[in-house]
Amino acid sequence: MDAVRLIVTSRRALAGSGGAPETMTEVWQAQALAQAIGSRLAVFGPPELRGEALGLTELAGRGCGVLDTPDLANGELRAAQLTELGDARQALMHLGSLLGEAGIALVGIASAADDEATYWQCMEAIDAAEESRDRVRELLRRLAVREEVLAEREAG
Repeated sequence: MDAVRLIVTSRRALAGSGGAPETMTEVWQAQALAQAIGSRLAVFGPPELRGEALGLTELAGRGCGVLDTPDLANGELRAAQLTELGDARQALMHLGSLLGEAGIALVGIASAADDEATYWQCMEAIDAAEESRDRVRELLRRLAVREEVLAEREAG
């Protein structure tokens, strides 16, 4: 399945998630998807993006690591369903939105947390989501620069 389709599915699942455990599972899924997309870009993407893409992979992995690993049935891990990146710009724009929504969802859980452990887990996951989102923004910026350079070469 292509990246944009998986991201849209994740955004819907996050928006429709109920309580804290389900929402945290969807945030974990979002970070796992970011990790898979970063990995795909690092291997198959333009050379100018590979370093930042590796950084995204690492940051998203940390985002998964701060949350409890959900118990998913076979076929439920969306990141494992990624077969193609498709349009990198579109995938990254949608991924940035998903990570932003994940951070907002975590703020809601943290503010309603009854125990300190959940609160701090959410705080760490918020940081990880924001760092992943920042890396996505940097990838988009580098992609825009790359496209400008290519356009100048074609025009000149």
